[in-house]
Amino acid sequence: MPIRIAIAGALGRMGRQMAEAVQADPRLALAACFHRPGNVGDGLVSRDEALALADVVIDFTTPAASADLARVCANRGGPALVIGSTGFDAAELAAIANAAKTIPIVRSGSFSLGLNMLVGLVEQAARALAAEDWDAEIFEAHHRHKIDAPSGTALMLGQAVAGGRGVELDTVARRVRDGVTGARLAGEIGFAVTRGGSIIGEHSVSFCTEGETVTLSHAAGDRIMFARGAIAAALCVSGRSPGEYDMRDVLGLND
Repeated sequence: MPIRIAIAGALGRMGRQMAEAVQADPRLALAACFHRPGNVGDGLVSRDEALALADVVIDFTTPAASADLARVCANRGGPALVIGSTGFDAAELAAIANAAKTIPIVRSGSFSLGLNMLVGLVEQAARALAAEDWDAEIFEAHHRHKIDAPSGTALMLGQAVAGGRGVELDTVARRVRDGVTGARLAGEIGFAVTRGGSIIGEHSVSFCTEGETVTLSHAAGDRIMFARGAIAAALCVSGRSPGEYDMRDVLGLND
């Protein structure tokens, strides 16, 4: 039987893309679409009705909405969740982690296969290139409508650099440079952000030392790549044991 999928935030850009992708995949059935409370009719149902119809909910909405959805799904004992929202605060992440004690959840800052491969390469490079000699800078660009910065993907890349170096990202991250900032500190991980137009997503990590620079990058050309990754996550999480998973689990990189 096809896995029954409900789409949260169905009127958003990714929600519409996800609905089309699910309908085109014979392994899945689009069971329900829902949006904000009060948005029903014309193909939309209430959240409670959608959750009752689904095996997995795919959610690209907002951090607050995703954390609340995780809590509601956990209280019901399901369905499973695939979360693509970014920009969570500590309380929202804690709510999702608590829900994952009851239901399986895949949460990722990016569902792109290529981008997740980039994360692995960045971690390897950071492990090989000494922090005291090689400065790490992360650049990301997105469309004008994106509300969080740095992007969840940029933070994933920052975590990859920090993990390769054996440090905590929060202790070495430099998210803003403005005014007379002084010389760069050794081991610092910098972030630069661009917002404009309809850029789907561009990310790069540069390792810079005296006389040379190594840059690893990824550019998104169409949101369908995120939909494909979210479908892979839905197939992976359906029937899994409770827990919080990421795309490395989906791709088998954590096995």
